[in-house]
Amino acid sequence: MKVILLEDFATLGKKGDIKNVNDGYGRNFLIKKGIAMEATKEKLSELKKEQKIKEDKEKKVIEKSQEIMSELQKHHFRLKVNAGSSGKLFGAVTSADISKLVEKEAKQVLDKKCIELDEHIKQTGDYRVGIKLPGNVKGEIVLTLYSEE
Repeated sequence: MKVILLEDFATLGKKGDIKNVNDGYGRNFLIKKGIAMEATKEKLSELKKEQKIKEDKEKKVIEKSQEIMSELQKHHFRLKVNAGSSGKLFGAVTSADISKLVEKEAKQVLDKKCIELDEHIKQTGDYRVGIKLPGNVKGEIVLTLYSEE
């Protein structure tokens, strides 16, 4: 018997997968528990349409993220910070600070979770900051920290 999984199931697969299972297991467990439904021609055509819609949405998200990334990479972000004579900051620059800077200068709303910092920045200078946008679009922006002095 062929079934379409309605949710992720550890021993069978992910939601939307089509699997061959024993008739008793399919009817008495998977379908009865709502984990799967029988794979009829109508259900399979519906599944294909849903997968096509999902793929189109994912493409749009990736395209939008790539546009945002290319726009961000055109900018050189500069942030004025309080620092001592040796360049050591009186505090630290976090991903939230970088997010606010990007929003202010590039007019792009960027969630602080998208900014990949290994640790907070505590020294003036030039930095390459990793950015990961939805759709697994990755890139780097250039950030310069300079002192008021």
